[in-house]
Amino acid sequence: MAKKALITGITGQDGSYLAELLLEKDYEVYGMVRRSSTETRFRIEHLGDRIHFVEADLLDPASMVKALDQVQPDEIYNLAAQSFVPTSWSQPVLTGEFTALGVVRLLEAVRQVAPEARFYQASSSEMFGKVREVPQNENTPFHPRSPYAAAKAYGHHITVNYRESYGVFGVSGILFNHESPRRGKEFVTRKITDGVARIKLGLADELLLGNLESQRDWGFAGDYVRAMYLMLQQDTPDDYVVATGETHSVRQFLEVAFDHVGLKWQDHVKQDPRFLRPAEVDQLIGDSSKARRVLGWEPTVNFEQLVVMMVDNDLALLAR
Repeated sequence: MAKKALITGITGQDGSYLAELLLEKDYEVYGMVRRSSTETRFRIEHLGDRIHFVEADLLDPASMVKALDQVQPDEIYNLAAQSFVPTSWSQPVLTGEFTALGVVRLLEAVRQVAPEARFYQASSSEMFGKVREVPQNENTPFHPRSPYAAAKAYGHHITVNYRESYGVFGVSGILFNHESPRRGKEFVTRKITDGVARIKLGLADELLLGNLESQRDWGFAGDYVRAMYLMLQQDTPDDYVVATGETHSVRQFLEVAFDHVGLKWQDHVKQDPRFLRPAEVDQLIGDSSKARRVLGWEPTVNFEQLVVMMVDNDLALLAR
């Protein structure tokens, strides 16, 4: 019998890579999707009819009970969230509903109708926020610096609570920033690579950005979904930091991206105060030694390879 996996947020960057990985491993893959008047499935179109869709919503507990009862999944990957930090400042309540309370609604549904299922919660390095130590590991205290990060911290702790209180096989992956050609254009990395491609092709002349000194630990989304899968294959549920252990600034990202197309970033990039956060997270860098030791996980794509992959993809998209 093929294992069944249910992915919330299947139409997003991580959901699409995870669906590919699980299909390669002969899973039956189910995607939980919201009823929507706009079609947003472009990231998984290439998978054709190999994904089964079930309609449910993180804001509607009954719909999730029904979906889990219908699918009876072996594994559940909760990747759905309002996941863009700047939006969480303008829509803090909605972010809390999806990104925090959505998790407990889903866990309640698991407890009621799929108690044997293994549950993965997408936690975030943003929970560390105003960091207490560098690098950050599983024991580093959280100090969230945005409504998104605070909501993610709730989702993280509630997953631990359901594991310890009800025996749910619940794990959290504390994933540091992970990017890919499938990243949404609202994120700074994709905004840069799309901008570089446009400038190179003569479709634009300048790129407006916020804080260029902000530092992140950037990895490749395709590598990070493999860690999610490995967490649910262990004998005991636990939480893991997933990161490259290297930090780079937005400025360095710009340098690699513009260099790749033979341009100087200083000629095209302008700073715009509109893109500065109310509270900045300065240096996120992850210590993933536990994931490497216990899961046998290693990243395969380095920083330069990731930037070049994204720029080349955007050049190809625009050239079409």
